[in-house]
Amino acid sequence: MSDRITVGQLYTGINTPNLLSRSKQGDLSTTPERPFAQVLEDNLLKLSNHAAKRLEQRGIELKSEQMQQIGTALDKAAAKGAKESLILMQDLAFIVNVKNRTVVTAMDSESMKNNVFTQIDSAVIIS
Repeated sequence: MSDRITVGQLYTGINTPNLLSRSKQGDLSTTPERPFAQVLEDNLLKLSNHAAKRLEQRGIELKSEQMQQIGTALDKAAAKGAKESLILMQDLAFIVNVKNRTVVTAMDSESMKNNVFTQIDSAVIIS
């Protein structure tokens, strides 16, 4: 018993038992963790500058409940493989980039009359 015990160590010598080292087998996640801010940003709905101007020009105010509905519609469109989607909600229409979760433009019922929607590959109707 020539090993010396130092204050702060539970075991003698420089080697500690394997019980103290963390095992990688216990990890349930196989994907690398992303920062919370990145996860939050991926799930948020963004407005392009153009869409923000159109909302302001047309006097459209989106409530948080409506934003959530658009986000849910985006999730459905993404699940079907959509890239650019038209989202119709009550008397409003939004063209949305699904991958970036960004509203590209917004229209009210007056702006939708006699209008042709181009460069979309899907439509989601929110009732």
